[in-house]
Amino acid sequence: MKLYSIIAVTAVMATAVACGSAKPPVPQAAGPVVEITIAHGSVTPTNVTLTAKVGQPITLRVNSDADDELHVHSTPDHEFEVAAKPEQEFSFTVDVPGNVAVELHHLDRTVATIQVQP
Repeated sequence: MKLYSIIAVTAVMATAVACGSAKPPVPQAAGPVVEITIAHGSVTPTNVTLTAKVGQPITLRVNSDADDELHVHSTPDHEFEVAAKPEQEFSFTVDVPGNVAVELHHLDRTVATIQVQP
């Protein structure tokens, strides 16, 4: 009888440990946000430097009075169509560490360089 009790207790404990070992996913830390304003042929910011980690979300918030394209020179590359309107938001991640340029195509300006770390 003792042997059956020990087996039953061991089975219950193993089930409890197995159920309790599943950890909930860890939310990814919020990444950098770049606030971009395009107005009257000028852009702010220009040439700002930021840091991020591989896989961390990076957000570009754009208020613009003209159409343009944002190019993110990273792995993978990203392109975003900017409309002449306020409160646009574009998010992306980078898979490979290194310096990533964020450029406006039509205005030919570098908005930011993001130093992506492993």
